[in-house]
Amino acid sequence: MAFSSESYRDTWVEINTENIKYNIREVRKLHAEDVAVMAVVKADGYGHGAAATAVAAAEAGASYFGVALLEEALELREAGIDLPILVLGRTRPQDAPVAARHDIRLTVFQEEWLKEASRYTAGDPLLIHMKVDTGMGRLGLINDEEIISFLNAVTRIPSIEMEGMYTHFATADELETTYFEQQYARFSRVVALVQQMGNAPQLIHCGNSAAAMRFPERCFNMVRFGISMYGLTPAADITGHLPFTLKEAFTLHSRLTQVKEVPPGTSISYGATYTSTGNEWIGTVPIGYADGWLRAHADNQGEVLAGGYRVPIVGRICMDQMMVRLPHEFPVDTAVTLIGSQKEETISVTEVASRLGTITYEVPCTISKRVPRVYTPENRFEP
Repeated sequence: MAFSSESYRDTWVEINTENIKYNIREVRKLHAEDVAVMAVVKADGYGHGAAATAVAAAEAGASYFGVALLEEALELREAGIDLPILVLGRTRPQDAPVAARHDIRLTVFQEEWLKEASRYTAGDPLLIHMKVDTGMGRLGLINDEEIISFLNAVTRIPSIEMEGMYTHFATADELETTYFEQQYARFSRVVALVQQMGNAPQLIHCGNSAAAMRFPERCFNMVRFGISMYGLTPAADITGHLPFTLKEAFTLHSRLTQVKEVPPGTSISYGATYTSTGNEWIGTVPIGYADGWLRAHADNQGEVLAGGYRVPIVGRICMDQMMVRLPHEFPVDTAVTLIGSQKEETISVTEVASRLGTITYEVPCTISKRVPRVYTPENRFEP
């Protein structure tokens, strides 16, 4: 199966699929054999490419996939992915037949949704997962009365079957666990209630990446492995508290398209926000904010790697290009690494996220699809 077409750009992303497999195999070791691993590939695999990373995840032992939108699930089906898929967001009830026809599971948390969807689902059976809000405050049934009424409604609709139930933790990636424990206790009580009613579903899950790694005994019989499948820590504070070292899969590279020596007093880029203080070598790199390489990188003293050196971004980042200050003259086509390693230097996704004052999730998701992805069993990049 091919995942990348020919590219004519000197800017590209490399995805190390072996690192993805390693991360999944390591989390797999923490859980009993009967605990399923859902590989979460929403948002185009967190910017890594949904179809290609799904294939790698399946090869490493993932048996289920999670996405945010019905469209994302259909893209996986079109790519030949035939394992179960759960849409984690809300899907319109009138679109339930599309999900049923393609064997896609839906997240449901409204009794009225069930009633409306039942008007459309007389054909293929629809599998659903009931979402319980235990403290995230986002989606889900809140109290026992709602849950009991919802379960009774499901039993009255022969075309809809509850395959699973789940909740989502708000603070599993924080060192302080009090709120996590409260959410877990609430969900455990709801699980007991559902089982007492005789509606026990096949799959019960609450463990996101952080919980799957830190609290494997609290994850029931499926974990949702998302950000850490790609080798990224959910939060910097817990990095030293994980049972294994994650391996990042995402690297971002480009090449110098022009190198020029400028005299003192030369201003660079829009707004003339940077002016050389002496004779300086300036290199142009063909990546900009239209590629998801945001202007804030320059505002926050961002660096990239060139020739094995850390070199600063100078001037404002443009839509398609940016400029860097080089220690000396480099040849055109010299490799530039924005995320990844050259010689003894490394710029990680975590470093980039810290520079921007954001979380690791946002960095690869921000790099747009016009930057081609190259999939390789090992990092082939050589500066």
